Amino acid sequence: KLWFSLLGHVWPYTVGCVRSYTVATQEKEANMAVRSKQAQQFDWALAKLDSSVRRTGRITKTLLLRIFHDICRAGYPSSNQALLLLRSCGSLLPEIRLEERTKLAHHMWEKLQQLGAQYDVSHYNALLKVYLQNQFKFSPTDFLAKMESANVQPNRVTYQRLIAAYCQNGDIEGASTILGFMKSKDLPITEAVFSSLVTGHARRGDMENAKNILSVMRGAGMEPGPETYVSLLTAYAEKGDMDGLKKTLETAESADCSLMDRDIMQVIFTLAKSGHEQYLPEMIERLRLERNYIPDAMNLCLSLITQGLEDTAFQVLKTMPALQSENSDSPQMGSFFLRHCVNMDTAIEKITSYCKELKESDLHTSPLIFTLSCALDAKKTDMSLKLMKILKEQDFPIRPHYFWPLLTQHVKDNNVSGVLEVVKSMQQFDVSPDVDTLNKYILPVFSDLEAAQQALEVIQNALRCTFTPPQTQPLSAEKKHTCTLCRGYRKIKFIPQTKPHSLCVGVCVFPFCLEAVSFFLYNLIDSMSAAEAQAQKDKLRKYFNQLQTQNIFISVNIYRGIRNLLESYHIPELSKVHSLTENESKVLALERRLAELKAENKPLDFVLKQTIQAVCAEENLQRALELKQQHEEEMTAGCYATLINLCCRQDNVEEALNLKTELSRKDSSVVLDAGKYIMLVKTLSLNGRVDEAVEMLKEMKEKEVVLNDSHVGMLFHLLNSVVIKGGPSAVQQLQDTIFALGLAKPSANLCSPLITAYLNSEDLSGAVDAVQECQRLYKYLPRLHDILVGLVEKGDTDLLQKAIDFVSQERGEMTMLYDLFFAFLQTGRYREARKIIETPGLRAKPGRLQWFAEKCIFANQMETLEQMVDMTAKLFECDRDELYSYILRLCKETNDWKKAEAVWMKMQEENVIPRERTLRLLASILRSNGQEVPFEEPEVKSPSAYGMLKDAHEKGVAVSAGTYDHLIRSLLAEGSIDAAMAVKDIAASHMPGFRLSNNANSLLIITLSKKDEAKDALENLKSMLQAQNVPSKLTIIRLVQALGRKGDVAAINEVQSLVAGLGTNLNLSNMLFINNTALAHIKRYDRLTAVTRDFMSFVFRRIIEEANDTALDKLSAMAEQLANHFAFYRPVLDLFLQLLDNDKVEDAKLLLARCNALAEQKDVLMSYNVYFDTDFCLSQFFLSHFLTVFSPSHLSGLDKDLSAAKALHEQMQKEGIVADELSLKRLAVLYRNAGEPVPFIEPQVTEYWKKKNSSHYNKNLNN
Repeated sequence: KLWFSLLGHVWPYTVGCVRSYTVATQEKEANMAVRSKQAQQFDWALAKLDSSVRRTGRITKTLLLRIFHDICRAGYPSSNQALLLLRSCGSLLPEIRLEERTKLAHHMWEKLQQLGAQYDVSHYNALLKVYLQNQFKFSPTDFLAKMESANVQPNRVTYQRLIAAYCQNGDIEGASTILGFMKSKDLPITEAVFSSLVTGHARRGDMENAKNILSVMRGAGMEPGPETYVSLLTAYAEKGDMDGLKKTLETAESADCSLMDRDIMQVIFTLAKSGHEQYLPEMIERLRLERNYIPDAMNLCLSLITQGLEDTAFQVLKTMPALQSENSDSPQMGSFFLRHCVNMDTAIEKITSYCKELKESDLHTSPLIFTLSCALDAKKTDMSLKLMKILKEQDFPIRPHYFWPLLTQHVKDNNVSGVLEVVKSMQQFDVSPDVDTLNKYILPVFSDLEAAQQALEVIQNALRCTFTPPQTQPLSAEKKHTCTLCRGYRKIKFIPQTKPHSLCVGVCVFPFCLEAVSFFLYNLIDSMSAAEAQAQKDKLRKYFNQLQTQNIFISVNIYRGIRNLLESYHIPELSKVHSLTENESKVLALERRLAELKAENKPLDFVLKQTIQAVCAEENLQRALELKQQHEEEMTAGCYATLINLCCRQDNVEEALNLKTELSRKDSSVVLDAGKYIMLVKTLSLNGRVDEAVEMLKEMKEKEVVLNDSHVGMLFHLLNSVVIKGGPSAVQQLQDTIFALGLAKPSANLCSPLITAYLNSEDLSGAVDAVQECQRLYKYLPRLHDILVGLVEKGDTDLLQKAIDFVSQERGEMTMLYDLFFAFLQTGRYREARKIIETPGLRAKPGRLQWFAEKCIFANQMETLEQMVDMTAKLFECDRDELYSYILRLCKETNDWKKAEAVWMKMQEENVIPRERTLRLLASILRSNGQEVPFEEPEVKSPSAYGMLKDAHEKGVAVSAGTYDHLIRSLLAEGSIDAAMAVKDIAASHMPGFRLSNNANSLLIITLSKKDEAKDALENLKSMLQAQNVPSKLTIIRLVQALGRKGDVAAINEVQSLVAGLGTNLNLSNMLFINNTALAHIKRYDRLTAVTRDFMSFVFRRIIEEANDTALDKLSAMAEQLANHFAFYRPVLDLFLQLLDNDKVEDAKLLLARCNALAEQKDVLMSYNVYFDTDFCLSQFFLSHFLTVFSPSHLSGLDKDLSAAKALHEQMQKEGIVADELSLKRLAVLYRNAGEPVPFIEPQVTEYWKKKNSSHYNKNLNN
């Protein structure tokens, strides 16, 4: 049941667990770097375990031990790492026997304690949970004594689990003692306690009192939930009381308590374990086969096999094919079942009967062969030989390499007798060891060849091949050095060093481009280094003085930027040479300057514009209009635009239109910018002149006014402002015009004001019709949540049914269910919401859950948020830690430490594992309220930046959203996802509505992709696109590559469709999706699909780089078959060239020997040879194998190496190869340049041959 328990974290209890973290000891400082590395390892471990649990509901012992050994090897295990390991030793290991799980937990406990892990109450609670899951008998009193000796105070969860331990053994008296103690401490009695008491009475044989517990719960004001009913059902299952089972199921149904498949599976497991197999078919029929049924059913099968109940497991297995429509052409149902039967040493007779039934039912194509491979992998010699015997009886050929896994361990242990026993077994199957078997798996166990011959005399007649000891000739040091240099020269690109540039500061101020001066100055200083700025200080001072003498002013924003740069260069005095900005009586000074220029009869253009802008900045419309009248003739288009903007701000629509008309009359070619047009449209609309606003929009289209993203945002605010005054009709008219003219593309944001207008007028029917029209026309459902909330509150069931039917039809049933779930939550209909979220087959949608949680946090809706987190406890693939962190964030905002402590208790009950950022958040809440932090608080991976941020908050310094975003991007660039998310949580708590920037979102997806957390990366991409943000090109590339590594073909196709739906062209090559799709097929062992694609070079390169020899062997065989049987040479040629590229020359030689037709692919090989003509090693290989094909072309390629050209020419003459005229001409040039006589008649190369050779090489290179 606890498949989701690794997705979050558990908080230790505060009382009595006193540890001080205020003093940073010298030892802690010394170990800081190691602990930082440990934190990164924990991220990796948690991600691995989290991925395994989400996909399969279990983890493997191999993975768990690997993480454990890595942590032990590094030393200094953290409290959180110890908790992670301990929690994994229970029901998450269904393939391991119960006693072995407990033994593993004890071993980890002792080892981690020796390494310095600090244990608190959460660790003891985790150990108790493991004991309960593994049915380990222990003394609760001894356990409490152990906690007391360690100075660890038990909490409510401890007492609950001790009660469960007593009840598991039927000890009601012991449980009552603990229960009385809890009451004396006023600790709440939860459903978990009542559920344990049901089990306790049943184990004692008192079923009457077990049933009465439900009545006691109702009397205490608590309605029995699924946990209590499951306890009662398993109690009846232990007794074999089918009538009691049926009645309890009916009671649960009548109480509207929904039992899921995994609840019924517990009853099935108990019936089988208690020996009541006759009732199993009836209970199996009750399984509803929900969408997430398969992982749960697999775990049930594994647990049953582990307990020796293979027959029951097989019955459950046969219920699964109905849900598996994939791979129908090559079914492999039951592979996990057969593998675990082998691992558990199930009788061979049972295994063969299962294989026979799977084969006859067309559930598995080759079950017996697969079982043999599992037995060989597990090195189970007896079972493997028995299976081989059965296969041989079925006329299946037994190959020598089948025995390699059996020989490997004997060779490793130097066990001669073991090797000889396997060889004798081979003789019994009439299998003769081939050369590979002898050289790799038989001969190495003997000290010398003579000893091997003596030992093998007994079975020498069975050996049909002559063997010789392998001869190896080590490379000399000189040859090794040469090869290293060759590889190095191929991979290194030499980049010429740039000379230090000299800085030249000049003053070039033109009267007609004074506005550009400030930008020039800022970019000039920004391009300098600190040293250059110091060196050029005098020139900069001279430049500033010249600006002052010419009365050139710099805008405030740019001045601040220059000042910050100068301060960072440690020359802040330069910014004080003169006032770069005019702050004192700027308007008066400008008007005075304007009067002077007019008196001198000089142009007023720029100064007039500056003056009007300054007056408009003071919102003085009257004075601005006076200036316009005084200087009518000198007014420019910029001056008019500034005045029009001010008129719109002050809602003076008539004056704005007059100014626009006047400007058009003065110069009809002038076009206002998009911002001014939108302001005019807004002003007209707010004054009830919607028709004129529409005409203004049409004018924008006629004059081809270009809108950017900021202008689209202005359109949204325009439509929103019309909602109140204009109503739905006005908004509809403006929206239709904007979309029809193509001024902006339809989006959910731009469609939402229309829905807002209907909601404000309480016209829900109109809102539903409008949102349906938006979906039909633009594929958006704006403000659907608010519409559904309104319908639920109003109780209009008919209209609600109409809305959800439409959503289900357009967006799918799952989207509809989430929309309805959130609507019921928002309106407080929690009973209905629970029914929705418990719909069979519903999966967690992290993006949707996050959206609603953020909505609750913003609106301070604690109860609604708590209900959502509680209801999703059993939701498939639900990240429990993430959901609990939302509650803690709201606790942080409301400063409610008691609620945070209650959340921590709930998390412990649910057995959730903490992420570091959640730990830091809880620690921050407790510490800020004077409470002790009873666990080891993890440190942020960027301590300096994070420390500065904390100091800024403590001092009350306001931190901008840009600063948060910059720090988050820096942390993501380092790969520190948890630290970045911790900063994001801090930002969200201080700045409601904080959102990551486009760049930060892209970087988050890239970082997740690099960490192989492709699923989370894909969810972030979807959220990003839903918010109308566009990811970077690199973001898509990294995500698709990660999905390729995961083998997720469907997700790659989904990303491709999402990218295709973007309005922006990211210039992505289609090969990105094709290549990674092929790689994904390889990862899914679907090599046939991969090899039939036309682009195999990428696939071969990746599997060679990853050293995936198994995939390479199979793909190589398929490529060779295509070449030899169907004359399709492209795949084998790609493989051949990739082997050469990766320095696998010997493998390339072997491939060439097996597929001689490669030598006939002249065009491609020639272009490759020319491309690599500077690589000596490759050149020698080509010359030795393809001399007749490539020598002339290669001769023409050796343009500067006379000695190499001589050697090649001599070799060509020996082989009787005639060089073409162009090659001989080039060789003659080499002789002349070296001052040597040409030893042959130099040909006169015709233009025909030049063109022919040139086009030939160009064609090959382009191919």
